[in-house]
Amino acid sequence: MVSEQVDLDARYGAPAPWRRRALLAGVGVVVAAFAAWLAWATIYHSEPEVQSQLVSFDVLDARTVDATVDVEVEDGVTGLCRLRAFAEDHSVVGEIAFEVAPAEGQRYEQQLRTDRLATSVESLGCTTTSQPRPR
Repeated sequence: MVSEQVDLDARYGAPAPWRRRALLAGVGVVVAAFAAWLAWATIYHSEPEVQSQLVSFDVLDARTVDATVDVEVEDGVTGLCRLRAFAEDHSVVGEIAFEVAPAEGQRYEQQLRTDRLATSVESLGCTTTSQPRPR
């Protein structure tokens, strides 16, 4: 087997010894860069500027729904939150967008006007100028 390797090396040339080290170093740099990006993305996106959660809703009549939303907003940030009401056939019958700020507290009560009787309300989340993904 050693003679076969020697024959192949004599015929085609032996690989340069520095190539393997260069390849391993390059892979190491790529892996380190990916790990740094993953750590940054995890830390940056783990604490959004604004996030919300629908606490409850109450259907008052065929044209009105009250909804209560808890919103956590960082200081100095103004957010925009959206709620959507659905009918029994899952069609959208009402929607509202409202601004939130830390000075206004954490619990928001909103009244949605609907086209017809709503059976459920969904919180679409809240966004800011630097946080386009609703949470």
